[in-house]
Parts: sequence; structure tokens; C-alpha cells
Amino acid sequence: MSGLDGWLSTLGYAAVALFVGVEGIGIPIPGETMLIAAAVFAAEGHLSIAGVILAAAGGAVAGNCLGFGIGWFGGYPLLRRFGKYVRLNEPQVKVGRYIFMRHGAKVVFFGRFVSILRTYLAFLAGVNRMPVTRFLVAIVAGAIVWAVFYGVAAFELGNQISHLSGPVGIVFIALAVVVVIAAIVFIRIQGKRLEARAEEAFPGPLEGYSTPGSEEHESEGGIGDGPAG
Repeated sequence: MSGLDGWLSTLGYAAVALFVGVEGIGIPIPGETMLIAAAVFAAEGHLSIAGVILAAAGGAVAGNCLGFGIGWFGGYPLLRRFGKYVRLNEPQVKVGRYIFMRHGAKVVFFGRFVSILRTYLAFLAGVNRMPVTRFLVAIVAGAIVWAVFYGVAAFELGNQISHLSGPVGIVFIALAVVVVIAAIVFIRIQGKRLEARAEEAFPGPLEGYSTPGSEEHESEGGIGDGPAG
């Protein structure tokens, strides 16, 4: 958070839009953490909370649209070649395809509130050829709700945190740590379960996503084709 304060002091709202936007493209950087840091920064009187929310929402929409376009035109071959550099491997791609197959636009809206999905949802929506209009409606609505929810919550927390001291402050911090750890554990468990379900739905290598050096050839069918087999 202290490192992000330096970015906020130098670039202000542009730092919020930049971090959130780059994360939305599919590069795992702390976009949501930047939003929270900026909201706390605003609570200290350095920025306007309305400006922070607008910057976060705008950055999210811009980054997600770019990520969607890259996924749409690059597809699985791009994932196969560069996925490892953004920590996106074939099991995660299968999870994304499985989730989009079952839930569609709801994933784009609610996925913004889940750390792993938030980073890759636009890219995977493009790879899976989600209809453009549905994507835009879901991504704009999700970005606004996400930015308002986290921005206002962190702003109010920033206003209250200066009043916490002694035993009350220690208890508050301890509870926050417990909640964060529980959330991390829950996300990891659910991630493993989703990987298992996705593997059942798409057993073996995905069409068009054979690993480098494999003798399998990419399917000449569309990206939205069914699982290999």
C-alpha cells in the first residue's frame, strides 16, 4: 500500500486508471488494491472519492475492452505462446471456458469481484467469442458497481480507521487478517474444484491449445467448438 501511495502522489487519478486498466487487459498487477489505496487516500483528503471511482470504472472498461479484443483476435494460439508470462495456463483456460459455457454474461459482471477472474475474464471472454454487445453491457455494469462498492467501502473505512486505537484497533486488524486468510483459502479450494469440473467437461488438450512442441495440430474449427475427443 505504501508503494501505491507513491504512484498516487505522483499521478493521482491516472495511476488508478492505469493500474486497473492494465489488470483488465490480463496482466496480473494489483488493480483492486490500487482502488482501495486510492479510496483511503481520498479519505485523507488528497483526492476526491468521486474522481477515484470514475478513474477506476473508466480504467476497468478500457482495459477489459482491450483484453477482449486481444482474446478475440489472438485466441488459443496466443494463450499457448504467451500465457505462461501472465500466469495463465491450460487448466485455468479450461476453467474459463467451462464457466463461460455455463454462465455467460453473469461471469463478466460478477467476475470483477473475484481476484482471479477479474484479471482474465475479458481476455477469456474474447477467446470464447462472447457476443460483443452482451460483453459490453456486462463489463460496463460490472465495472461501475465494482468501483462504487469498493471505493465507497474503502473510503468509509479510511474515515473510521483513524478513530481506532488500543484494544479496539488490535481486534479490528486481527479480524481483517482472519477474513483475508479465509478468503484466500476459500478461493484456492474453489479454484481446484473448478479445475476438476472443467477437466471433466473438456478432457485432454483443448482444441487449438496444444502445448509448444506437441505433435498435435491445432483444430481448423472455430474457437467456440466443443471439447477435443
